[in-house]
Amino acid sequence: METNGRDAIRFTLNGQSYELSREDVAARLVNVAPDAIRKHAVKVNATWFPVIQAFEVAAGIPRTEFMSNTARRHLAALGYEISGQVERRSPTPAASAQPPAPAGRPRAQEVVDAGDSTEEWHTEANVQAALVTALAGKGWRILSVANTATKEHGIDVIAARDGRTVGVEVKGFPSRNYADPARAGEAKRTSPSTQAGHWYSQAVLAAMRLRGKEPDWGSVIALPDFPRYRTLHAETEGSLAAAQIEVWWVDQTGAVDLP
Repeated sequence: METNGRDAIRFTLNGQSYELSREDVAARLVNVAPDAIRKHAVKVNATWFPVIQAFEVAAGIPRTEFMSNTARRHLAALGYEISGQVERRSPTPAASAQPPAPAGRPRAQEVVDAGDSTEEWHTEANVQAALVTALAGKGWRILSVANTATKEHGIDVIAARDGRTVGVEVKGFPSRNYADPARAGEAKRTSPSTQAGHWYSQAVLAAMRLRGKEPDWGSVIALPDFPRYRTLHAETEGSLAAAQIEVWWVDQTGAVDLP
């Protein structure tokens, strides 16, 4: 995906090329009544819409052809405010009793797109979407976003702000079961902890390669906040610091500890 100052983006979805601008989104949603918001929402023309609805109407792409994380990262790249958490579990009694959100803003547990109820918050696509949303919200220009669904090669996220460019290698956390519906309920032979070690190693190698390829860029690894990754980071923190590689953490609410 390419963007120019968050005013317009060009992206490829299912082999088809598209271009979308902020003006397109605002104009195409101006007389649209918002559907009920269940999890993820975007604010357009001072109105909150489900991200699925907003992206479908604005881009003219049927919602059957994309997931909510696709809609979130593209709308966030255009600078639109995104609300809602990535948590997929049923709200706990404590969460249900939380105080209401400020007027006009959806509460976190109310903000769920249909079709995502079985998707884990820590998939690579969801971690990437949360990261892009957080960066855009902090004024970063999103220069490119790799399509994790198609395992697109290259840097996962490239962003720039205040004369600084960063390349981010994004990893999810392994699930105990296969994502393929044909293998639903089948446990993986490799434990999540072991696989997470492999993924962490891959991320470190990619970040080190980026340091060599683009020495003037910041090199970052974005990880979901799991104890296994925290342990691996603690064991390598000194080496990563010496190589000038940062680690940004994404929690299950979608919050990112950006510098």
